[in-house]
Amino acid sequence: MTKAGHFCFHFTTQARIAQTYNYTNFLRTQATVRLMKKSPIDILLLEDNTLLGAALVKVLEANHYSIARAIDAQAALDLAKVVEYDLILLDLRVPKLDGISLCRQLRSQKYTNPILLLTANDSDADVVAGFDAGADDYISKPYAEEVLLAKIRTLLRRSKAVSPGGFAKDLSARLTWGNLCLDMDAGRVTFGEQVISLTVTEYNLLELLMRNPDRIFSRSAILDRLWGFDDAPTDRAINTHIKDIRKKLKAGGLTEEIIDTVYGMGYRLKQRPQAALINTGKAGTDSTRKQKSRTGETLAIDKLLERFRGVFNQQIAVLVEAKNAAFSGNLDVELHKSAQHEAHKLAGSLASFGYPEGSKLARSTEHLLIAVSEKAGDRALGSFTPEESDRFAQLVTAIQEELAKPAITLTAAPAPTVLSHRVLVVDDDEALTERLQAAAEAWGLRMKIAPNIAAARSRLAISMPDLILIDLSFPDTEEDGLTLLQEITDRLPNLPVIVFTGRDNLTDRLAVSRLGAKQFLHKPATSDQIFQAISRLLTKTQISSPGKVLIVDDDSAMLAYLSTLLTPWGLEVITLSEPQRFWETIVATSPNLVILDLEMPQISGLELCQVVRQDAQQADLPILVVTAHTDAESLSQAFAAGADDFITKPVLGPELVTRVLSRIERNRWRY
Repeated sequence: MTKAGHFCFHFTTQARIAQTYNYTNFLRTQATVRLMKKSPIDILLLEDNTLLGAALVKVLEANHYSIARAIDAQAALDLAKVVEYDLILLDLRVPKLDGISLCRQLRSQKYTNPILLLTANDSDADVVAGFDAGADDYISKPYAEEVLLAKIRTLLRRSKAVSPGGFAKDLSARLTWGNLCLDMDAGRVTFGEQVISLTVTEYNLLELLMRNPDRIFSRSAILDRLWGFDDAPTDRAINTHIKDIRKKLKAGGLTEEIIDTVYGMGYRLKQRPQAALINTGKAGTDSTRKQKSRTGETLAIDKLLERFRGVFNQQIAVLVEAKNAAFSGNLDVELHKSAQHEAHKLAGSLASFGYPEGSKLARSTEHLLIAVSEKAGDRALGSFTPEESDRFAQLVTAIQEELAKPAITLTAAPAPTVLSHRVLVVDDDEALTERLQAAAEAWGLRMKIAPNIAAARSRLAISMPDLILIDLSFPDTEEDGLTLLQEITDRLPNLPVIVFTGRDNLTDRLAVSRLGAKQFLHKPATSDQIFQAISRLLTKTQISSPGKVLIVDDDSAMLAYLSTLLTPWGLEVITLSEPQRFWETIVATSPNLVILDLEMPQISGLELCQVVRQDAQQADLPILVVTAHTDAESLSQAFAAGADDFITKPVLGPELVTRVLSRIERNRWRY
């Protein structure tokens, strides 16, 4: 029997999953988990220097921070109003508003978390002005990365964002839905005290849905995540797996339906029952915390609406002024164009803020103004017919009445479950492994122990770690660690492995090197040396960020809204309200995906699509267009121009996040 066959044999006999298990499955699933996990510490970075900003983001993400990035002070202010960042890192010299003024505004708006200033001029006057404005500390450019990170850690400790020697607080390895619990450490699903036996594919599918409540997964998206390209089954297999999961959960005592079928789209987890909030013990605590997190996101959207309600009123004021001028026959060219522009913005953003009818009315207003302009020409724009004036007035009044009503609640995308790195230690030294396990939490790690190779195979059949630490010598078996290392290399060549052994000869070192292990540690070694090696390797091999998204829209309300939906997922969001700066921003920031408003004055989203597709280097960049028009002709034009996908207004969080993450991940897997 070949080693690969030997490997499969062990999984078949120990886990009874010969037909459903495959390692590519786990590799893709765990890669998706790493893409979607969110750091427990959120930092807002304001730095208009694109190269320096990109370098800073890379350093901070490598140190397990989640970064939202703004390139001007107004964008930073908008984000800070709707998201409570653990720390704000801002440059003193930025466009639209200097850093000291921004700091003063943040403090006046009750932002109490730390603010760290970046300055190229550490004169006494600037430093004093920064502290007087409310900054907690400053660092001068150029600065050493170690010093910057030390200052950040100190400020976070003072603000209680992190505990004195640790990473995240309150990490959980359990997903719950009422009394249903999926324990990722044990690889087990239970309902109350009843264990529910699932195949590996069923377990992975249920974990995918429970990890992403409210997110709709199409059948093709599920296939992408749970199978490799070469061995994916047909779409019908997904239906079968969903049916089997439902049947087994029902047999285990869960009478409520947990999986919703969204016809024409796919599957999602049904809304969590309220009973989950009053459970006792850790599961109840986790459920309550997740519910609070979801409530916090709803409040963020509500707060964003209040922030832009004044903007909407100003836009309507322009329409009212134009309406009055049209009645009196004094509507000049400039006011007509301004009214048309503001109607366009209202049409694009009102629906996403909970006013779908207002959006339709604004769209009708925009079309009316366009029709009058085309009919009359620039010299006679004030020449509304009586019928047109009446219609214009009715539309403006109707928009005002709509905005006076309460907004319709829109479901925002839930933040992903926070996870630390998983490490599997394969070693029979009980004293060593207990010492490592006791210290793992302080390093932000969830560590599991396999005392022998058979136990390691069983654990790998249930869940995949982010890294394996393996000894070579196991006296109680004829197999040694090189056998398992060979099997892992054959199946998972990208999984980082550290060999930690008392054997120290050239033969073993060569064998380990040829089998693809990333590092060779010789026993004895201190716990700190072992954890430092693990930390360095995870930092090098992890995907530093779920992705970087550039949003282009001339409407600041839509920019802030879309950014608010995406940043909780760990995405670095760059917003651009000036389409004229599109190309320089693309080159400077290198996004993983672009979101374009289809209708913008001066430069349309279709034209920007074409610009990207004509460039040899950027031609494969995924583009998602946002549009209110879903007729066949409009969509045909969008796809012909180079769009990969579209999302309709009003934009809902789950759909937006699903499409963005799917496109980014699919593009990464191509290379």
